[in-house]
Amino acid sequence: MESLLSEYHQDRSRQGEPGAGSFTGAAGGAACGDLARISLEPAGGQVDRVTFDAEGCAATRAACACVAEMVEGGSVLAAAAIGIDEVDRALGGLSPASRHAAVLATDALHRALSALASSGVPIAEPDSGRVLVAVSGGVDSAVAALREQERGVEVVAVTVKLWADPDTDGTKACCSPEAVLGARAVTHSMGMPHFTLDLEEQFRSRVVNGFLDGYAQGRTPNPCVLCNGEVRISAMVDLADRLGATHLVTGHYARIVDDGEGDLLAEGSDLNKDQSYMLAALPTGVISRLRFPLAGISKPEVREIALRNSLAVAKKPESQDLCFLAGSSKKAFLQRHADLGDIDGPVLDGSGQEIGRHSGHHHFTVGQRRGLGVAATQPLYVNATDSVANSVTVGPREDLAAERVAVIDVVMHRDGARVDCVRLRYRSPAVPASVEAPAGRHDFLEIELGEPFDGVAPGQTAVMMSGDTVVGHGTIK
Repeated sequence: MESLLSEYHQDRSRQGEPGAGSFTGAAGGAACGDLARISLEPAGGQVDRVTFDAEGCAATRAACACVAEMVEGGSVLAAAAIGIDEVDRALGGLSPASRHAAVLATDALHRALSALASSGVPIAEPDSGRVLVAVSGGVDSAVAALREQERGVEVVAVTVKLWADPDTDGTKACCSPEAVLGARAVTHSMGMPHFTLDLEEQFRSRVVNGFLDGYAQGRTPNPCVLCNGEVRISAMVDLADRLGATHLVTGHYARIVDDGEGDLLAEGSDLNKDQSYMLAALPTGVISRLRFPLAGISKPEVREIALRNSLAVAKKPESQDLCFLAGSSKKAFLQRHADLGDIDGPVLDGSGQEIGRHSGHHHFTVGQRRGLGVAATQPLYVNATDSVANSVTVGPREDLAAERVAVIDVVMHRDGARVDCVRLRYRSPAVPASVEAPAGRHDFLEIELGEPFDGVAPGQTAVMMSGDTVVGHGTIK
């Protein structure tokens, strides 16, 4: 090992400044203060040239030189399959004290690959036997990747980085820097190339700011539907194209069905885990590019498969929070990012009489019962919030019942005559419904409910269904 370290430490052939058209990644912050930089110049799916620079101990310089030698002249996909253990082995086996050098050099390499993946540049030629799998670092996506690998296709993995916030717990989020490292490790353990797609700017602008604005204006927004429909999945499909992959594969519990007019989303077989609601805003053109290997199996079966194949994430708990709230409360997040702290205001009854005080309309949503702070002879529920007056109106449960729902920004994939039910919340069952609207986009329409629904919340998504198939969606007004 010492001779190899010395040899790589003396290698100056690839040291220097990156050339034009390079994609660069840097990593540092180890206990000894080492820094590593790797720059790649791709051409026609190959890594045409690599340059590197390093500061710190000899092991870090050697690891960077080693990575440069491993990558240069090979394919971009081969570079994306290089992990910490491969670098360690190439250096002859690092001591525990020096292993950080392989970590830094590998991380610098993958940050350079992330810059390439996020650039819009073509990466590989089309291959009918290649798929791109979205891997979050959880058990579902890992098993989806495994099932595709067992199907005999070439699997390339991608993890989307959406959010980094020191005030949240990245270990509990699906799209944090910590999730990226976990996903890279599990896919490398399965011998798959891994890319990171950095969408943090788009996510902040479109999804997080929409979430903050929604609560400021008295709505209860649904950021996951927006993220899946307009940010995350479309970007990964675009990356699949640039990687020459035929499909984007995800670990969602949903199905794709062809109703004779084209592909549509449908509920997954495991209704306890069905995620078709959260995917409802996907354009049909994107739906046709997706595959869901978990569509026909249950969550317990997924964990069994992971355990049987010794996947490190087999027993990893599920994330329960929005990715940008992980380990933090909604109240704290709104105060930090939108200056929506406690703002004293009236709690009103149905006649407009003040019956109590609250600490801010944005802390309440239609249908909420807990935390009202009002003494009453019967249970009270939030019926409405008013952002201008900073008021919260409450009443008995029967006041929540709605028989018509107004929706805006509507997309109907099929004629409204096909609609026989609607889902108005993620975990709520569908209720009978009818819609009079042709296929296409509509600024506004009304849904007639076949039975009353309690707690229709402005800002949530209304998903219009034909049986178990999604045929339209809109935002509750």
